[in-house]
Amino acid sequence: MLMENLLDEKLISAKITKIYWERINLYMVVQVTASENYSIPEDLQFYAVAKNNAPKAVFEKKELGGGEYLLQLNVTNTGNKRVLPNSTYKIMLGSGTSQLCRAVADPEIVKSIDDYSRTFPYSNRTCVYTVTFFIEENDDELDIAMIVIAAKETRSGFPRLKIKKLLKIKAPKKYIKDNRRDIIILFYKIFRRIYGKKCKGNLLFMSEQNATLNSNQLAVINRIKQRGLDKEFNIMVSTRTTIIKKYRLKNWIAFVRKLAMAEYIFLDDHVPAFDWLKLNNDTTIVQLWHAGAGFKSSGYSRWGHLGCPAPVSCHRQYDYGIAGSRNIAHFFSEVFGINTDRILPTGMPRMDEYLNESYRGAKVKELYEKYPQCKGKKVMLFAPTYRGKNRKSAYYPLELLDYERLYDYCRKNGWVFLFKLHPWVADPVEISEQYNDLMFDVGDYPNINDLFYITDLLITDYSSNIFEYSLMKRPMLFFAFDKIQYSFSRGFHRDYDESAPGKVCETFDELMAAIENEDYEFEKVQVYIDNQFDYIDTGASDRVIDWILLDKMPQELRSAIDSHDEAVQSLKKLSFKIPKNKPEDELNQGDESQSAQPAQENKEQ
Repeated sequence: MLMENLLDEKLISAKITKIYWERINLYMVVQVTASENYSIPEDLQFYAVAKNNAPKAVFEKKELGGGEYLLQLNVTNTGNKRVLPNSTYKIMLGSGTSQLCRAVADPEIVKSIDDYSRTFPYSNRTCVYTVTFFIEENDDELDIAMIVIAAKETRSGFPRLKIKKLLKIKAPKKYIKDNRRDIIILFYKIFRRIYGKKCKGNLLFMSEQNATLNSNQLAVINRIKQRGLDKEFNIMVSTRTTIIKKYRLKNWIAFVRKLAMAEYIFLDDHVPAFDWLKLNNDTTIVQLWHAGAGFKSSGYSRWGHLGCPAPVSCHRQYDYGIAGSRNIAHFFSEVFGINTDRILPTGMPRMDEYLNESYRGAKVKELYEKYPQCKGKKVMLFAPTYRGKNRKSAYYPLELLDYERLYDYCRKNGWVFLFKLHPWVADPVEISEQYNDLMFDVGDYPNINDLFYITDLLITDYSSNIFEYSLMKRPMLFFAFDKIQYSFSRGFHRDYDESAPGKVCETFDELMAAIENEDYEFEKVQVYIDNQFDYIDTGASDRVIDWILLDKMPQELRSAIDSHDEAVQSLKKLSFKIPKNKPEDELNQGDESQSAQPAQENKEQ
């Protein structure tokens, strides 16, 4: 639909006075001024309009008063689970089906226009996504434009012709190795054609990171069985550790057969195969991510850092994710690159068992039997996340701790000290004989949540274990000795010092002082709980089942999803006219807004 051209009437003007970034989120402050006999319309929208005059994104807006607006755009997700495509964009203002004006730059920001550009490397730093601002050459106005380019590294010389490789006849094993992904995709399509119409009611719970299912997945499965719904739904399971183990083609064929048979797929983490294997649109994919909400950035929230996803990835295939509350849903949508309305505030299914009083009583008894040294003592649990790039290199620098000082405090004040390092840290904690009556490594205990029942003080850093522990309403301390380095390498998706539900200590001396003085900043715990939880009950698994499987989602949530989907479809139908005073050669420029995927291997299957 062609937008009515009201540009020449100069009903309003718009001036961008500030540009800044928060991770992948672009912010602009725009001052809008109406003409003498015109008022700023309530339905005013701000569009990113590509070269072919098609709007590719609508900025989220917040009125600041006095005609000033704060605009926000997540460049990794413009509303359709895609990055903002390659093109040169102008910022246009519209109301209803009318285009009103183009935003220009305030002279003050022109002076530092180059400072607002951003570069996001990805695919092991062989590709890059760039957003660059510039002022167009126009004698009348400071027209601001934004260039978006996704590019792949280029060769420095001409490719060499490899005659031997060209003439070599490949053996079957070599052929399979060179064409493995295509063969797997082909088998998936064949199986989907066979099973696609018979998949109704088939649920696949899967993990490609672990040999066992995640606690959220198990909680949903158990609840389905408790409710007798396993008669209505067929439960399938697939667990592999593709990160550390290679699987034969036969295993892959069995794997994609299960995928093709599933109506719903429940994940617990990133699935590398889904970065290149596009599932059928009729398959509903639900991400039951285990992290309640810590501080660490992951997925698209750390775009531009080593190990971040490509523009097209596994995350783009999710239909739903879950979170503890609506207040924190945007953290998850930023990570996954999907829309916030599709992050359902069901709560974490694993919390159903955790908050069950009968379960808690049984576990407390079990823990005191397993660790009798804790009974009658106050328990300090040290449970930080790992350091290192991945599972293979994971470690924690325990040499930062003064064991003697910790032990002396525990001995004098009736405490025991437990170590529970991240599961990826393979080496056990070495505790010398002189300390082993009050200091223990409980790394082999399977469920850290159970340990929280007998914990009086949790010491952690950037881990999401604070999510569960906060409901014990007991103090926490945060030993963040590498806060600056960690923020740079991994990134935080919110301000760490403000959000941590306890005192942040950057040195071991500060940590010991907080322990000795009981300086926990305990008042932060309740603030954290109020923000993180919409429900504190044992009904999270039921909400996942009811809202997703039984189609009983609250109308407010369903309406938000439908409204957003309709807005995305409506945006595709709009077209902005080129202003009449533009040079004729711009009228003939084609749309360069192809999907921002520089390499053929990133192309969606």
